[in-house]
Formats: sequence, C-alpha cells, structure tokens
Amino acid sequence: MNIKDIVNRDLVNLTNCESEPIHIPGSIQPHGFMLGVNSQTYLIDFCSENSGSYIELAPQAILGKTLSDIFPEQEAEDFKNYASKAIDSAKPFVFSFNEVPYNTTVHKSNETLVLELEPFPDGTINLPNLYNQTRTFVSIMEKTSYLHDLCQEIAAETRAITGYDRVMIYKFDAEYNGDVIAESKREDLVSFAGQKYPHTDIPAQARELYIRNPLRMIADINYTPVPILTLDDASEKTNKSLDLSLSILRSVSPIHIEYLKNMGVGATLTISLLQNQKLWGLVACHHYSAKTLPHYTRLSALLQGHFLTSQISVREVAEEFEVTQNVDRSLTEMLANLHENNQFFEEYHSSDALLKLANASGAAIFYNNKLYKNGITPVDEQLVNLFHFLADKYKSQGLATHSLSDQYPDAHAISQQAAGIVYHALPGNADGIIWMRQEKVETINWAGNPDKAVLPNEEGLRLSPRKSFERWMEVVKNQSAPWRKSELHAASGFAYALQKHINYRVIQTQEDANRALNEELKTANQELANLNWISTHDLKEPLRKIQIFASKVLDREDPDLSAQVKDSVERMRVAAEKMQNLIEDILAYSKAGNSEKVFEEIDLNAVLNNVLRELRENIEERNASIETQELPTLKVIPFQIHQLFLNLISNAIKFTESGKNPEISVKLSVVKGSDINDIISPQKDFYSIAFEDNGIGFEKEYEHRIFDVFQRLHPAHKYPGTGIGLAICKKIAENHKGFITAHSELGKGSVFTLFLPVTR
Repeated sequence: MNIKDIVNRDLVNLTNCESEPIHIPGSIQPHGFMLGVNSQTYLIDFCSENSGSYIELAPQAILGKTLSDIFPEQEAEDFKNYASKAIDSAKPFVFSFNEVPYNTTVHKSNETLVLELEPFPDGTINLPNLYNQTRTFVSIMEKTSYLHDLCQEIAAETRAITGYDRVMIYKFDAEYNGDVIAESKREDLVSFAGQKYPHTDIPAQARELYIRNPLRMIADINYTPVPILTLDDASEKTNKSLDLSLSILRSVSPIHIEYLKNMGVGATLTISLLQNQKLWGLVACHHYSAKTLPHYTRLSALLQGHFLTSQISVREVAEEFEVTQNVDRSLTEMLANLHENNQFFEEYHSSDALLKLANASGAAIFYNNKLYKNGITPVDEQLVNLFHFLADKYKSQGLATHSLSDQYPDAHAISQQAAGIVYHALPGNADGIIWMRQEKVETINWAGNPDKAVLPNEEGLRLSPRKSFERWMEVVKNQSAPWRKSELHAASGFAYALQKHINYRVIQTQEDANRALNEELKTANQELANLNWISTHDLKEPLRKIQIFASKVLDREDPDLSAQVKDSVERMRVAAEKMQNLIEDILAYSKAGNSEKVFEEIDLNAVLNNVLRELRENIEERNASIETQELPTLKVIPFQIHQLFLNLISNAIKFTESGKNPEISVKLSVVKGSDINDIISPQKDFYSIAFEDNGIGFEKEYEHRIFDVFQRLHPAHKYPGTGIGLAICKKIAENHKGFITAHSELGKGSVFTLFLPVTR
C-alpha cells in the first residue's frame, strides 16, 4: 500500500501572497484528528497522520477501510443516518474508541465527508446554559444605547465565557483596515483599544474564509502541522487536494502563525461578524499560552457573535436615525423659511438651521455674482474661485467629499475652513450652494507601520509579517469628518428646493400676461412647500416592513415578551397603519392633479346615485336623510367627480354629532362668474352645486384654510382622517376649470359649493 501526503508546499513570495491557497493546506492542527470519507462508498480516502495518537490505529490501518472497520458497527450505521440528513454543525456526532468519546464535527467538501474528531477535554459534553446566556444578552441589550457600548459588553461577556486573556472587537473600514472598537483583557496586558491594523494583516482570501466559516480556533501557536495522508493512485495524473475552508482543525498559513508569534500570542479564537454577506468585523480572542476550547464553549462564543451581529444594523440605524431627526428639524425649518419668504437670500442665509441641516461648520451661496456666507468660511476671493471650479467640473452631478484636496488643486489653502464640502449647482453660470466642514487633524494609532506590514525575509525567498507592533502614529491632514447619508440627503433636498425657489423668483420677475397661469403656478409652489420633504422619500416600503415585522412579533406571542413590549409593538403597528393611510391619501391627491384628464359627457345624477349606493351602510347606520335636486349632464372626468361627491357626502355624515341624524341636501343653481369671483372666468356662467348639512360646522376663519393639504380642524381620535380629502376636492374642481367654496357656522352646519362651468 502506497501512501502519500497532500501537504501544500508552495512558498509564499512577493508575487503570489494575495493568492496563497490557505483553504487547501493539506495539514491540520494536532488537537484532534481528521478522516475524509467518500460520501458515496463510505470508504476512508483521507486520514491525518496523528490518528494513532488518538485511536491506536495508524493511517495504514485506516485508509481504504470503512467506518465500521474502525468504530463500533452500530455507531458507523448511526453515522450514515446522521450524514444522510442535513448536517447540523452545532450538534456534532459522537464516535467512541476504547470507551473514549470524540466530538465529531462533519461537513461536506465536494464528494468527501470531512470528519474532525476531538476528544472531550474532561470526558463530558458540558452543554452551555443557553437560557442564562440569552437572558444576560437581553439585559446587556436593554442597558446599552449605542453600538460601541454594546460591543464593549459583548467583549467582556465573551471573555467571561471563554477564559481568553484578551477579547477584542474589530470593525473594518471600506479598505478593510481594522479598528479595535472594544476590548476586555487581563489587567497586566497593554491595551490595544483604539489601535488600527492595516488591511494586509487579513488578506482577501482570508477574509473570504471568514465569511464562509464564522469560527476559527488555533489551540497552540507553536503546534507542528499534521499532514493529511491518502492512498497513492498511480493512475491519477493530478495531485489530490482537500478543501478545508469549513474545517475547525485546518492548519493555518505559516505567515499568519509567524505574525501571531511576533505578537507574542499563544492561542486564538476568531468569530466573524457579518452584515449583508460582507465582513463587518471580527471578535478576536487572544491567549498568551496554549488553550483548547471545548466544542460547546466555542458554540457559546459563536452565539455571542450572533447576538452582536443581530444588533449591528439595528444600532447603526438607530444612531443614524438620531442624527436624521436633528437634521430633518433643521431642514423643515429652512424649507418653511424658503417658501414663506421671497427675501430668503437677504434674511435667512445666515440662519443656524442652514448649517445644522448638514451639520456643517460653514455654508456659502453664490447667486447673481453675489456671495451669501454663513459660519466659518474662506475669504470671498477663494470662495468665488472654488464656485467657478466646481461649476466647471461638477455642475451636473454635484460633489460631496470629506477630502477636497483630492479634487481641487487649491484646497490646501482653504482646508482650515473647507477641508470637506457638499456642493450643488443652482441656476446660473457659476451659481451654487456649498456646505463646508473644517479640517479635522486626526492622529491614527497604527499597530506598527502599515507600510511595513509584510516584508521579504532575510533570504528574500518568501514573505514575513512585520515584527514590530510598536504604536506608530500617522497624522492625517486636509480632511474633514465624513458626511452622513442623512446629511447628504438633507443638503440635496434643500438645494433642490432652493433651485425651485430661484426659478420661482425668476418667474415672478417676468411679466405674466395670463393671470390664471400665474395663480396655478402659485398654487403649485405652495403645494411643493407642503409636500417637498415627503415627496423626496420612499415611505411605502419601510412602513410595509414595519407592519409585517410588528405583526410577526405579535403573532408569535413569545412568552418572554412582556405586556409592555407587546403593547409597544401594537402601538407601532397601529401608527404604521395610520401612516399607510396617509400615504394612500397623498397618492390620491397626487393622482387627482397628475392623472390623464379624459372628459366624458356624464349625467351627474347617475354619479350621485352611485355614490349614495356606495355609502348605503353609512347612511343607514347614522339614519341620514339626503335630499337632491335634478343635476345637469356635463363633460367631466367621471371617476374624479365620483371621488368629489363621495368626499363631500361622507364628510357631511362623519362630521355630525353622535346621536344626531345627519340631514344633507344637494341643490343646483346657475350663477354668473362675475358674481362669484372676478379672477376665474368672470364672463362665464357656472353651475352651483351646494352640499348643505346640519353637522358640527367650523369657524369662519377656516373657510379658506380647510382646503389646504393636511389641514385638520378636529382631533383624529374623534373624527378619523388624514386632512387630505378636501384638498383632493379642490384639485378636482380646478381640473374641471371650476372651484369650490366653504361656508359654515360653528355648531350649525356647513355648505360646500362646487362651481363647474356651463358648457354651451
């Protein structure tokens, strides 16, 4: 019998270090032994050289045999049943040899079942108390508000569970440099908290393995790799290899071992933290002597990683939401100032809210060759030069950067005031708006010189990791704090509104021969003021998810959830449902103004009868009486007139005091336009369709405001609604070249009169 090993002996040099085949080392760590079983025949194709140290059988006595030749026949048969189903990596199979039990973790590598057998350290399984561990995490989760604090607690709890000398939590940046954002350690050890490790410490292929295999243990840095053996088949033209990407015993890259030795580490455990299938960070456990962690304790540590992973996006979103709330308040204030005052540039350009909506230290607007400055800014000449440069390069797409020196040649001269900027163009040659942030001189504490992270060894034949982990400080200049998404969105929204404001000012300065068109433009601008912020956000999908997840939480009725939590979730669901109704009404309002206007000649009596049939249940429930006069036949948009009649009659029923029978009358007359309004077609005749009721009414001061979007006169809990229905009625009337008025007296009912032009 010829036996060969499959050890990968390729040297890692300066040309191939990024492609080191660390997933097929052909060797394992010695704190267990490995068998590779053909998944079809169940013959043993691979065996680690140290099998005799554990089960008194050398590889020669194992290779080519079946599991029943090695272990009790019943166990071998049970394993076949175990492997034929979905393998649960958290629940190892147990083999025994000479009454010694072995935890056997199993995974499939191509056609090979990889069995990794580890003896129980103390002869017991030592199952963790998952209830206590989960309860502890919930307690930690409740007492920590921010992600950094949560990471610190998880680091301390993981160290308590595992007993390692040091537990760190890394967070990777966009280039995969790692920041130590939390640490728990022995008191006598030097802290690594706040230090930054270059991306070369964990090369790309290692990061890929961390994604595929979330837990990695090195029991003893000074171990001697154990070769994996297989039968030498002369007919095979290529060397056998075994992909150990998912292996817990897989031998480690020699460069990584040397790196850990240079750090003085004796044993490690690493847990991956993933977000959206990307490596967000790591839980890195270091011990300064050899340490073998039992299987179920490893799982407890892995569970800590899962706990933390489940909270990362939640905490990041919560922290971003906190910033967003403050930003949105300032944005709302500035939008109100912008749309309510035509002298914005002169009166409001210096408002603190303009800076706060992007959390900027300075802002400048260049309009009609005039500068309007706010906060800390460069001198006028430097600003004008910057505006002209940005207009040439970024007029169409704008620019957001925390390092202006990367784009602007003269940035160094203004970095103290404008190291980072957000720029949006405005109508005009070089007109625009810039938010600025001052230079933030940052000292980065690298764990060793990042430029010397990997070096050729003395012979120059292969790579060696750096030997020095002395704190190496790098001073970064000409950069500001990065801009958050919420700040960029707010700046973009305000710049867009400012563009519209400028355009509107231009329109106002022109002679407008058509007064009706001028009124229409004013109305459109006022609506933009009300809807500008909402129209820039996609609300429907987040609300749908809130309702779905809230319903799932309530449906499961987890006994661990308190009544207070369930009540909060129900309140959240109801609030989301109310918001959903609001969005639907906004969409209906938008549809009323933007839908295709197809006019048909329709008998309005038929429209009214359809509405009354639709409201039959409401009418019968409230015992309402409705009197109608004969209505004309007109060219209208049928579904819009139906919506208008429906809104007016349903409002008349709804806004009647409880216990009082609604009385509604629909009356028709013809009036001259000059008798009603000298702006809208004074020479035309109009049909006047009046909807009178005996409802609760409202005060005279609201007769015009009641048609504004979101205008409510009564509490929502007593009279449900979104405040958009009458705004829709107004829009429909305008679509028909008509208008609508309201007259009322508090407690004595209301009259809503629809005026539609008489067509000859």
